[in-house]
This record gives sequence, structure tokens and C-alpha cells, in this order.
Amino acid sequence: MHHNRLYFLDWIRISAFCLLILYHTGMYYVSWDWHVKSPFASDAIEPLMLLSSPWRLGLLFMISGVASAFMLQKLRIGTLLKQRSWRLLLPLVFGMFVIVPPQAYFEVVEKVAYQGGYAEFMRLYVHAYHGFCRASNCLRLPTWNHLWFLAYLWAYTMLGGLLVWLLGMRWRAASDGLGRLLSGWRIVALPVAVLAAARFALADNYPTTHALVDDWYSHAQYFFLFALGALLAMQASFWRQVEALRWTSLGLWLTSWALIVCYWSIPEALAGSADVLQWRPVMRTVYCLCQWAPILTLCGFGHRHLNFDSAQRRYLSEAVFPVYILHQTLIVSMAHWLKPVALAPATEGLILIVLTFTISFAGFEAVRRIALLRPLFGLGAPAAALTSQTSACAPQAPAAVASDAPAPSPRDHRGSMATAGVRSGHPAG
Repeated sequence: MHHNRLYFLDWIRISAFCLLILYHTGMYYVSWDWHVKSPFASDAIEPLMLLSSPWRLGLLFMISGVASAFMLQKLRIGTLLKQRSWRLLLPLVFGMFVIVPPQAYFEVVEKVAYQGGYAEFMRLYVHAYHGFCRASNCLRLPTWNHLWFLAYLWAYTMLGGLLVWLLGMRWRAASDGLGRLLSGWRIVALPVAVLAAARFALADNYPTTHALVDDWYSHAQYFFLFALGALLAMQASFWRQVEALRWTSLGLWLTSWALIVCYWSIPEALAGSADVLQWRPVMRTVYCLCQWAPILTLCGFGHRHLNFDSAQRRYLSEAVFPVYILHQTLIVSMAHWLKPVALAPATEGLILIVLTFTISFAGFEAVRRIALLRPLFGLGAPAAALTSQTSACAPQAPAAVASDAPAPSPRDHRGSMATAGVRSGHPAG
């Protein structure tokens, strides 16, 4: 085992991607608003959705912070920033104008009964048409939808690089100091306290938008976790302590999840009562525990059982970024096309999952063989792909992510008419 490589984070990232396809398929069937919706949508699987939605994005930003720290061991700051800009911004722009538009097209077809063809829609799309509205909620075009993570990761990398440059040698001192601080009970309590402070201070006035410029609550969460990952990447004692706490973390995760499900299941008629509202501060803190405890759990069990390399890890680490780019457009498009067939939800959902995995990986297999397409999907040169797949920091494959907001969240993504909240105005906010 290479002591300076955290292979388990790659395995966790890959697993989070597999969960991502399941989650976005689930978004078609829950009561939360999304691009397209099943006529059978209900709250039946929402507790299962809540089992992952509070923490998955934070986990992936933290892994990206670890990746950046490892990359800085090999690259100058300027080189890293240039490389990340190329690997993130080119796929973002390509995705916004080639991959994402079908999602927006099927959304306006279903939600505002748009009658035009795709070519006419694309003319409106590239001219930033803002006339697709449902009540006061209008679709902003062009949009990045599920690719918002690339914009955020780029911004955090630029800001992180600036901070490292300004701190100089003090960056390592800060890393060592944080490693000493986060020990024992503080591993759990201090990050939860920071996340709770952000939630209390910003969540009401700055609900999640994924629009980058006005998304201050999201930034407070995600940049904190990105920075935490970067600072703790080299702290071997921290990862050993996380492993030792894995069973405690698992218990905290499942307990906090159960409390959240119970609280968010309160009927609308009672949600605004004084008896319920008095628990809102407590439940906000419980939600933050449900953001951090799962990260500790997965990292703890991963450090224990998954800290090894293999050909499968190298293959999947390269695949996750192209598959991430493709998967949501496939789900939205196929869900729309299958709707007239009126399959049973369980059968239809299974078909969507299987086809999304199959077509996404087939797309990756095609992309990896075509030199012109590789940079459009975030892949480096073929030779680099064979030699630079180091743990949790492969520059050609930034961590794939979910496009779901921390559930429930007021908006799912920049430019969407969707609102992903369980209930608008529910006291759990």
C-alpha cells in the first residue's frame, strides 16, 4: 500500500457516481419538482432519497479538495490552475450547448406545453430566451443544469490556489494545526458546528440556486468542505481516527436520517404550528449532522476496506467524468420518451437505470478512443490517462457529482423551473 495515496477516496467517488444514477432516476418518481415528472410521482421513495441527498455533494467537494492537495505536490500552483481551467471549463461550455439542451427542451415541452421543434428551441436557447415561464418561475437559458458542479469546482480551485499562494509555507502549518485540532470528539462536533452556523446564518436568505453568483449558503457549505479536504489530505492520523470512529459515525448517520424523515413527514396542516416550529433549530443541527456523519462513515469504512489500487479503479476513475456529463440527459430524455408506454413505475425505473448505465459507459468507450472528443469530456491525452490515475487526484477525471440540491432545497439547478423542495415553506428549512 502506498502510504501517500488515498485510493479509498477514488472508490468512494465511484460509488457515489453509481448512487447518482439511482438518485436522478428517483427524481422522476418523487413529489419534488424536476425537469420531467412521472404521472406516478409520489412521496413513497422520498425517505430513501433523503438517505443520500444531504451529504453526497459535500463528500464530492471534500474529495476534490483532497485531489487538489495531492496535485499540488506535483504541480506548480499556476500549472494546476491552468490545467483545472482547461479540464473543467471546456466540458462545461460544451455540455451547456450540446449535452444539456435536450433536458431543457423536454422540460418546456412538459411544463409549458411548448409546441416548437428542437431546432427552433435551440435558436431560442443560444439567444438566451427567458420567455418559458410557469407562473413567475422562468427558465433561464442557456443553462448548465447538472453541470453546475464544474463551475463551482473551478471557482473553488481558483480561490484555493490563491489562498495557497498567499499563505506559502503557512499552508502546511495550517494543515498540521487542523490535523491536531480534529481529534476525538472534535472530528464530529467541529465540522457540524461550522455547517450549522452556515445553515442558521444563510439558508433562509440565500436558498440554493446553483447559479454561482448568488448561492452563498451553498458556497459556505461546499467551499468549507473543499478546503477541509485540501487541508486534511496529508494528515494520516486524521484518516486513521476516522476509521476508528466508523461505527459511531454510522450510528449518528442513521439516527439523524431517521429524525429528519420523521420531521419532514409532518403533515402540512401541522408544519407551521408553534409546537413544530420550536424544534426547527434542533432539526437544522440534526440535518448538519446528517451531512457530516455519512462522510465520516464512508471514509472510515473506505479507509478500512478500500485503500488499494486495481485496474478496475483506474478504469472507473477515468470513466466517471464522461458518464457524469452524459447521464442526466439520458435519464430525462428516456423518461420523456417512455411516458406514453405507461409501464409500471418499478419496471420503468429499472429500465431507465439499466439503459443509463449501459449507454453512458458506451459513450465513454467511444469518447476515450477519439482524440478530439477527449478534452470535451474532461479526459486528458491517452498517455496521461495511463500514468496519472493517482488516488483521488486524477486531473483528467474530476469527481463526478449529483446535481441534486441538499434535500429539500428550493431550487435544483441554475436556470431550471424546477423546485426540489419537499414542501415549500416547510419548517425544516
